[in-house]
Amino acid sequence: MNRSALVCTAATLTVLAAATACKSTTASHTTSNTTASASTGTSDSKTSTATKAVPNFVGMGLQSAQDAAQKQGFYSLTSHDSAGRARMQILDRDWKVCSQNIKPGTKTATTTKLDFGAVKLAETCPAKDQSAPSAAGGTMPDFRGESVKAARAALDSGTSIAVNDASSDGRMVLIESNWQVCTQKPAAGTKLAGQPVEFTAVKYGEHCP
Repeated sequence: MNRSALVCTAATLTVLAAATACKSTTASHTTSNTTASASTGTSDSKTSTATKAVPNFVGMGLQSAQDAAQKQGFYSLTSHDSAGRARMQILDRDWKVCSQNIKPGTKTATTTKLDFGAVKLAETCPAKDQSAPSAAGGTMPDFRGESVKAARAALDSGTSIAVNDASSDGRMVLIESNWQVCTQKPAAGTKLAGQPVEFTAVKYGEHCP
């Protein structure tokens, strides 16, 4: 065999060796990744949801209660108006907790949703949590004493509703959650068939005439 043939053969062997080494490294890397993935999957499957006793949040400011709940691992949180006026808790620091849906001391998964009933700081918590009226259905509910906002929400969204000041002052009813129903038309128990609804109302703290 001449010198040129020997050089060519040696070069070919070198290329083949390099290719084999590269393929071996790639296979090893793939195997390593597969093993790591399998290991991770096994670890994840053994992970269980934590269970903790629910603290007592009643009497706390709403923001402080939410912060305390999150420190305990409860991140699914909501709140509602304990006075049944359907107000939104926009500034949580202006509200205090009156009730909670899970009894204090109850052991439950940290994924459980905690619902805080709350009122404004200057208000007194009701003796019992007040829920907003349920959907009207086919007959007119008795909305007297309910907030205008809650009454509107209970009626079909297409209902035509007129709200007037029950006093002689002729005030505009702007923030409906601040007003309570005094009279209604049609009367409670009347079949609802798309007719308009009329309310008279006064502000909370005032007496219906």
